[in-house]
Amino acid sequence: MSKDKQLVEACIREERVAQRELYEQFAARLFAIACRYMKDKDEAQDVLQDSFVKIFKNLESFRFDCPLEAWMKRIVINTALKAIQKKGQMPSIDIDEYHGEFEHNSGNMGLENLKMETLMGMVQELPEGCRMVFNLYALEGYKHHEIADMLNITDGTSKSQFSRAKSLLVEKIEKENIRLAKAN
Repeated sequence: MSKDKQLVEACIREERVAQRELYEQFAARLFAIACRYMKDKDEAQDVLQDSFVKIFKNLESFRFDCPLEAWMKRIVINTALKAIQKKGQMPSIDIDEYHGEFEHNSGNMGLENLKMETLMGMVQELPEGCRMVFNLYALEGYKHHEIADMLNITDGTSKSQFSRAKSLLVEKIEKENIRLAKAN
């Protein structure tokens, strides 16, 4: 029996040590995901807490047809999106906002000089609609039709927002690389 399966079964039996172990094993990674969607760390912490309540409540329904972490990640993402909707903060995404296509060669965007922390800060600075689509597509691996369903937008709008996000990130990366080159 796999370690995850043993851990889940112990959590279902409400063994506190197992519940603590599950939390400690995954909390940091799930918090990082919540931070990508929420405006500040306090909101992300609330999403994480709400997510773990849902995780523990629904562990019995987990069937091990995907990795445990992937299942929990989906809960965090859905909880974050619902929190944003609940606050009335779901961005209105309009396809007319951006018609450009991503023209840069994304093979080498100068990322080798940037720290991950700097890059994630750049992602956080994107307009909310772009940031959400970028996170869901590039970082979480959802398809545009799935994102469209999640955000109640069209596939084309999802693709347009992703393209816009990439263009904005390229601009930010280029500016940061110029700043770093001048500093050296």
